[in-house]
Formats: sequence, C-alpha cells, structure tokens
Amino acid sequence: MRVLVVGQGAREHAIAWKLRQSPLVKELYAAPGNAGIAATGDCVNIGVADIIELADFAEKLRIDLTIVGPELPLTLGIVDEFQKRGLAIFGPTRLAAELEGSKAFSKEFMRKYNIPTAEARVCASMDEAKAALKEFGYPCVIKVDGLASGKGVVIVESKAAAEEYLRLVFEEKKFGNAANRILIEEFLTGEEVSFMVLTDGTKFVSLAPAKDYKKALDGETGPNTGGMGAHSPAVVLTGETAAEIVKTIIMPTIQGMSDEGRPYTGCLYAGVMLTPKGPKVLEYNCRFGDPETQVQMLRLEDDLADICLKVARGNLGDTKLNWLKEAAACVVIAVDGYPDDFAKGQEVVIDPIDDPAVTVFHAGTIPRAGKMVNVAGRVASVCARAATLSEALAKAYEAAPKVRFEGARYRKDIGYRALEQRKA
Repeated sequence: MRVLVVGQGAREHAIAWKLRQSPLVKELYAAPGNAGIAATGDCVNIGVADIIELADFAEKLRIDLTIVGPELPLTLGIVDEFQKRGLAIFGPTRLAAELEGSKAFSKEFMRKYNIPTAEARVCASMDEAKAALKEFGYPCVIKVDGLASGKGVVIVESKAAAEEYLRLVFEEKKFGNAANRILIEEFLTGEEVSFMVLTDGTKFVSLAPAKDYKKALDGETGPNTGGMGAHSPAVVLTGETAAEIVKTIIMPTIQGMSDEGRPYTGCLYAGVMLTPKGPKVLEYNCRFGDPETQVQMLRLEDDLADICLKVARGNLGDTKLNWLKEAAACVVIAVDGYPDDFAKGQEVVIDPIDDPAVTVFHAGTIPRAGKMVNVAGRVASVCARAATLSEALAKAYEAAPKVRFEGARYRKDIGYRALEQRKA
C-alpha cells in the first residue's frame, strides 16, 4: 500500500510511526509532515487546507489510503473531494465534521438526541452573551462556535473576566469568523477523559481511553492549549463508566448522525466530564486526539493501516482492537509563551536517548539550512511506555530535558493527580 498522512504535528508523527510497522505499507507520504516524519517517510510540501492539491497528489501517485490528522481539512471537505475521485480516505465528510466545526450545531444535536451535556445558550452578540451570563452565574464557560485550535474555550470566574473576554471576541475579533457565535455554558465539575472510537458509520471499536491535560501551566492553570500531556490508561475511568459512555454518548451519536443524513466515519472523539450526575459531553472532535494519539499508538498492538482501510471502505465488521497491558505517558515540550505569543525559528536539538521505551514524536519542527527549527508552539511530545503509569511518567520526565531549544518548557505535573486519586 501507498499511504498518505495529512498533517504536521506530533499526532501525525505518531500515526506515521505506527503505520511504518505495518507489513501492508510499502510507501509512506506526509503532507506537509515535519522533521521527525521525514525520517520515516517522504514529506510533500502541500498545506493541510489545500484539499484540491492533496487530492491531485493522491490521484497522481495512486495512494491507496489517506489518513487525515487535523480538523481543518475535514471541515473544509477533504473527504468529500477524495471520495468523489474514488480515493480511500479515513475521516468524516464535511457535514459530519460539523460536530467539531460548529459547537452550536453539536449542542443542538446533543439536545435533539438526548445525549448528556452541559446546559448552554448560543449567542450572536455582546448583549445576548451578557444576558446568558446572568442566567448561568459564575464560574461559567465561554466557547467560540468555530475552530480555534483548542484555544477557543475559557472558564470565567467573574463578571469582569467575562466582559474582558467578550470584548476580545466581539470587538477585537480575536478569533475572526470562528466567533461570530459563541456559547455560554454551565460549568461542570469532575474529571475529564478523552473517549474515542473508530467507526465506519455503523459499527465501531473503542480506542484505549486516555486523559489529556489542556491547561498551559502546572496545577491546571493558565490558558487552554492544544494539550500539554496525556496518559493511557486514563486511570480515572472505570469499566462501568466506560460502558455508560458507550451506551449514552457514542451509540446515540453514531445513530443520530446517520438519522441526520450525515453518516459519521473515521475517529469520533468525545471529550467527556465525569460529573457526579454521570458522564457528560464537553465537546466533540472529528479526528484523532493530540496528544492522546501519541500514547494510544504506543499501546496499540494491531495494524493501524489495516484498521483505517476497513473504516474507509465501510467494512469494519467485527474488528477487535488489542492493547498492550503497559501504560503510556506523554509530556509535551512547548515554547515559552505558548499558546499566545511565542518565538519561532529557534534551533531544536534532541540529544540521544538510550532507553528503547522512550519515543520522541516531533510536532512543530522542520529542517532548515542543515539544522532543525521550530515553527509552532508545541515542539515535541516525549513519550514512554512502562509496566505502570508512574514508571512511564518517570521515564518521560527523565527524557524531557533531552529536547533542547531556547525557552523550552513543559508541565511538571502530568498524571500525578490521577495517580493520587487512584491511591485515595
């Protein structure tokens, strides 16, 4: 098989790394890829939003399977374009990807199909938002409707903080058209888990649950990011609650999307809050998680290329997934200032790591003039596998300083609260 991976982050590097282990994969391409992926496949200089150019490339090279990493090309209709040309592609169509592309759509969808979620109001103006804030009180959550790279959600603790954020959204247009509408949402308490399934539109298989850490700084403080670390197993999720998530969230979502005439295929990701009243959906994503994919790929025993091809062809059947009993942990190395203003173009050096249980997945790295430089706020995911989660975390943290560049920083507390809760 010839396989194309669309994207350039650590998630895509982890996918490429896993695909390289498949006996089915003879040629591997990534568009645009990164410096890490370049060591395992051929990187092609085509942007993720250039869906016609990507389809032309896949058609010309007779690509047998394309796997889409980020959400942007999915919401732009890359799957529709590839399917129109008879090209196998893993991911949802443009209409199905609206589950992530519009938080207003997903909230109305959940209400319609009785999928447990937070109460919310959709607002298109400052005045509507202020009225909704009075209704919900503080703390509450403000979400921009469209795509914002994981940075369009904020928890506001006071009227002053809320009005300042609304000013950024409606007056300064910080998020552009993505925030023409926003959601004011009730604040849920509990532990958050990432629950993902692969589905062909009818059948589905669950990925190993994971827990990611979105806040920029230790102690779950600072602004939201695309994710600063993850681990699998999720630790905070019991088998009984996982079964409840499947029954009350995953199955109604897949059936509901089919009933809406938007059959969902690919990876369906539900960000779930484990509240005292049961699991509730915080948000949907229409693709593999980042950084959850990094730890899931370390644990997956099966052939990723084979599974994704079955999903793309609509014949998942009775496929079962097998997982290593070991735990996996991920620590994201970011540039100081991320997710706001941060430096780009700095030289990145990754020192040799002797431990075979440690894998470094590149994120925002490209080769330039014989060096490797950063082009994004998240630079690398340092991942490790071990018999226990505490051991996996220890290995990842021991290796984290091996990724060196000016202003490198990472959270020091990934996984530790989950371990403490399990002990308690």
